[in-house]
Amino acid sequence: MNLMMNLQSIKRIAHIKPISLMHELPAMKILQLSGSKLSSPYHFLRSQKVLASSRQVHKISAQVLESSAAEETVTTSFASFIHGVQPEHLTEVVRHRSKRMILDSIGVGLVGSTTRVFNIALRYCQQLYASNAVSSVYGRKGLKLSPALAAFTNGVAAHSMDFDDTWHPATHPSGAVLPALLAASQMLPPSSKPNGLDFLLAFNVGIEVQGRLMHFSTEAHNIPKRFHPPSVVGTMGSAAATAKLLSLNVTQCAHALAISASLAGAPMANAATQAKPLHIGNATRLGLEAALLAARGMEASPLILDDIPGCSGFSAFYGDYQPKTLPLPANSHEFLLEKQDVAFKRFPAHLGMHWIVDAAVSVRNLLINYSGSFSPSLIHAILLRIPVSKYINRPFPESEHQARHSFQFNACTALLDGEVGLNSFTDGCIHRQELTELLAKVLVEHPEDNIANFDKMYGEVALILENGDVLTGRCDTFYGHWRKPLSRESLLKKFRSNASHVLPEDKVNSIITTVDNLENLPDSSQLASSL
Repeated sequence: MNLMMNLQSIKRIAHIKPISLMHELPAMKILQLSGSKLSSPYHFLRSQKVLASSRQVHKISAQVLESSAAEETVTTSFASFIHGVQPEHLTEVVRHRSKRMILDSIGVGLVGSTTRVFNIALRYCQQLYASNAVSSVYGRKGLKLSPALAAFTNGVAAHSMDFDDTWHPATHPSGAVLPALLAASQMLPPSSKPNGLDFLLAFNVGIEVQGRLMHFSTEAHNIPKRFHPPSVVGTMGSAAATAKLLSLNVTQCAHALAISASLAGAPMANAATQAKPLHIGNATRLGLEAALLAARGMEASPLILDDIPGCSGFSAFYGDYQPKTLPLPANSHEFLLEKQDVAFKRFPAHLGMHWIVDAAVSVRNLLINYSGSFSPSLIHAILLRIPVSKYINRPFPESEHQARHSFQFNACTALLDGEVGLNSFTDGCIHRQELTELLAKVLVEHPEDNIANFDKMYGEVALILENGDVLTGRCDTFYGHWRKPLSRESLLKKFRSNASHVLPEDKVNSIITTVDNLENLPDSSQLASSL
């Protein structure tokens, strides 16, 4: 097993022969990427002299390298994990859950390729010069882009409708990792294509790194206020996953993480706008680029994940950052995905909307039983009891992206229609008169026990009727939440519905079969080619 892995590593890693700060690393073969001449940042460094002369030796880095054998740092522990984790560490539960995530992410990406924001991003990428167009784009048969730009556009597609999975602590894990791996798998030459099990392991490495980083902060457990989490931990996860797929060595894995930290971050002010999907697109693209730069010899801080007083690394993103080392897997490793499943959305909106929609449907049914039919004229006021979260408290949304982030809109839509779906966010539905009239009746309360945390929050909708009676619907756990996961039947129904917007039925069924049997796929690039 070790011999085979070493042979694969030699095939996949770029020979940079990187000159370490303290010693010279062993030489490896140059990574032969599909396509011919590669433009920056993929162009190979031809001269070790140029590489060596461009490096700056910092005193603190030298000290760390000198003492690394005696004392492991948080950063080196993560790098060792990325490099050392093996397929046999993936339990059946982790394999099952991660394949559900992959299938769902592909589905929301395919339907996302029909959106306006995706088309803007795609046209932008097509206008950029790239001589290595080898990677596929969701929903665009025959179209290829460079690996980085394909990852970017597919990442935008995955989040264009806010239909992608959500984890706890709060982030969108799959969309930040999967597009980078799909692009990277097509980038490699036929002689060194990673197989499906390699791909699945790399995906889980990217998910694991995101989860571990978020567990270093209690602030990260709550609905965000300052920055969009996938733009930070997602970038790191993408770098880790790509580094694993390319079989980078421990030193290169550490540099990939550090480089990606310099490329991370996006403000919450851009939530509910067309810019929000760019957060996922950039996370998966820039993580991929960070790994490729590390493979070519770029170096960065060896302490990026450690908490160094007076010199922030990853701690710059969290005020209560308390990192811990990540144990190197021995005979087994318990992935966070084993303990904490993800939430899959039933309709394309912010996760918080799923509580309020289920509560609204519940109270709608009570009103029908009470009066014989649903009639807005019976309603004097609508009281929403929701957690405090400014960016999803939008009384009168004006665009589809604002509507996807509005407790008020989703509650009133569910009251009027009995459900929320893809068509709920069209201009015609958003601006209809009866919905506007219902929105004007909404009041909001923020109970102290309703915490802005996806593991603790609830949604409650009370209808105060014209005659003074009050009907109340409440949702503590919606269907699709990790405490009440979607059945396989429901997940496949969602995937088929999403994928059928751009693919024929036989292609849709083929993708389902491929993901179900991903461990047995001899060439993981076949998955990307089928999209």
